[in-house]
Amino acid sequence: MLVLGIDPGIAITGYGLVESDGPVLKPVAFGVIRTPAHTPTADRLIMLYDQLQELIDEFDPDVAAVEQLFFWSNVTTAMNVSEARGVTKLVLAQRGLITSEYTPMQVKQAVTGYGKADKSQVQNMVKMLLCLEELPRPDDAADALAVAICHISFDRFGIARSSS
Repeated sequence: MLVLGIDPGIAITGYGLVESDGPVLKPVAFGVIRTPAHTPTADRLIMLYDQLQELIDEFDPDVAAVEQLFFWSNVTTAMNVSEARGVTKLVLAQRGLITSEYTPMQVKQAVTGYGKADKSQVQNMVKMLLCLEELPRPDDAADALAVAICHISFDRFGIARSSS
């Protein structure tokens, strides 16, 4: 099973593709989609839409997993991330990908065993679980890999959270 994990954002959207073959996890690709600052939001969302389409065309994942939005004190940031999540979910639905969503706490719990782990703990566990030589960078890509690993963990136990 090839899982596309996504950590959505308007400026940077992280993605990570992880293949699961029994107990073995294999990193296929990871990185970020960046949209230029000072570009109108609508244009940034179109760029995100187009680049997600290209990513799916290139790797043809079996399923997708998206990190759920958590609340910030900055309403503008929350709104922009919500819009990016909406575009992400639209692309995934249009492409027929079954999509599951996980809270940051669920992702941390699945990857590190502790729902309140910090970013460095998550990155180190992602590195170890995927047998990477270095910590995955940037943080958004590491987070997306963690979302994909979380989905694989939930799927193994029959508790994946499909939202589509």
